[in-house]
Amino acid sequence: MAETQIEWTDSTWNPVAGCSIVSAGCTNCYAMEMAKRLQAMGIPKYRGLVRRSGNRAVWNGVVREDRGALGIPDRWKKPRKIFVNSMSDLFHERVSEAFIREVWDVMERTPRHHYQILTKRPERMAEVVNRLGPPLENVWLGTSIENAEHVDRADAIRHVRAKIRFISFEPLIGPVGEIDLHGIHWAIVGGESGRQARPIREEWIDEIYNQCTDAGTAFFFKQWGTWGKDNKKRSKKANGREYRGRTWDEMPGSHAAP
Repeated sequence: MAETQIEWTDSTWNPVAGCSIVSAGCTNCYAMEMAKRLQAMGIPKYRGLVRRSGNRAVWNGVVREDRGALGIPDRWKKPRKIFVNSMSDLFHERVSEAFIREVWDVMERTPRHHYQILTKRPERMAEVVNRLGPPLENVWLGTSIENAEHVDRADAIRHVRAKIRFISFEPLIGPVGEIDLHGIHWAIVGGESGRQARPIREEWIDEIYNQCTDAGTAFFFKQWGTWGKDNKKRSKKANGREYRGRTWDEMPGSHAAP
């Protein structure tokens, strides 16, 4: 899997496959349904990663390291922004530290690319990354926060040694309230898509936007998702990406966090 429709990256790279649910933001994870489809296509890497729960596919906790995928970024000669493990979490407890080091070696030897790594396990990210040596210039490290219940992940990501730290507020399924964005260079905000999507509210986005402005954090609005700002359910395409009358595609670098 390389090409992607994710607005804030160019390609995906999956040296790990499989995951497990850790919080409410995982409930409708697109990767679970994608894993089911890839298994049906006969791709061995995705075999047995999900179970059926009603009419949905759900992670069953099987996680698979794929050394055969480690060489993929070497073959991409033109610089890309690469989302690492769209089908897993590199810092899942079942991914060995030795394998994470191998992934790090790939990123270090391909400085033409910028790698974006997102986790719901920022404590383990900090523990492992801080043993890997100085931060790599081309590696951005982030965590996901879906509501106020998990704002402590922002404190955990601040302990990670990284040139760029970011937070993905997606799917935003509740207000996050007051959150300390010092040391956070980039915030991505987005609603949920799909048949079971939960609504997003404009005031939840407003409070994140205002705090990004105060902290000097770059703000990227990814999508309304299946629910628009008028709280009506439509297709993702129909709801679009406009917030406050424009699109927001800010990237880290032009906005330096304190």
